[in-house]
Amino acid sequence: MKHSMESKNKANLYLIAGSVGLILLTAASLFIGKYRITLTGLIAGDSMQWRVFLTLRASRAVIGAIGGFVLGMAGFVYQTVFRNPLASPDIIGVSSGASAGAAFGILFLSGSMAITVSAFAGAVCSVILALVLSFLTADRDGHSIVLAGIAVHSLAQTALVCLKLIADPEKQLASIEYWIMGSLNGISIYSIKGNIILCLFCSVILFLYRQIILLSLDDNEGKMLGVNVQQIRLIVLLIATLAVSGVISMTGLISFVSLLAPHGARLLLKNNRLSTMLLSGLIGGCLLTMGDIFARSIASTELPVSIFTSLLGVPFLIYLCIRRSDRI
Repeated sequence: MKHSMESKNKANLYLIAGSVGLILLTAASLFIGKYRITLTGLIAGDSMQWRVFLTLRASRAVIGAIGGFVLGMAGFVYQTVFRNPLASPDIIGVSSGASAGAAFGILFLSGSMAITVSAFAGAVCSVILALVLSFLTADRDGHSIVLAGIAVHSLAQTALVCLKLIADPEKQLASIEYWIMGSLNGISIYSIKGNIILCLFCSVILFLYRQIILLSLDDNEGKMLGVNVQQIRLIVLLIATLAVSGVISMTGLISFVSLLAPHGARLLLKNNRLSTMLLSGLIGGCLLTMGDIFARSIASTELPVSIFTSLLGVPFLIYLCIRRSDRI
């Protein structure tokens, strides 16, 4: 009983620290950038500062916090569902499908909103195809979904290469490559409301769906507990994929956040509970927000945010490899 209370208090402490850290980073994100914004200027009603604040900074801060939170939480879900510490949205073709969809939108559609919708459709279609292929197999377990995801990933990558071949090298190809590298630049608060609502809705459902933790057990053990493992796995994967698709369709591909945030949470809490999933989201939000702050402030031009999430993530991944013997 005493150990349980200590574990709960420890979890609450880390959750509070993660929440405070994310709030502080989000607040800093509102004021850091090439155009100088000050609290004094906003209070004084400076029209240009307010325009930049509302149209650019606020949207980037919101997507950095919410998008990173969703990626971190979804990473925890993928790793739990597949019982694989290396699982991420790539494992069932989400990222590759979104890339192919975005490339299609850049080539044949017009406007950033159309590209976002096309990327979202590509991600969702890839996952549905992977789940359908998995359902057609004899086993219908987590391993069959992974194999189907690899096949869909290869198919989407082939489609992406074909779209690159017909793209204009000077304009369209550069846009495709920049989208794939990931960036929060150009996101408008007025065009992302639907994505934000979808992300928040899916996150709430995942947190309330307490049977997710049972998926970390063996399928036979879950069945002995009266849990329909296959049904729960499909539902959870679809919800997590919808959330991830809503993020990457706006930002492009973001490296390492989904992979590392759950590891960080497990390293701190030493368990695999819902509190760990929530902490994974908070760590993911901090990683993406911090990466975006670096992306817009270090160089004279805007840099892809994945460069900095990778720079933040690779040392941590090396540290996890060193501590492999202590892994949960």
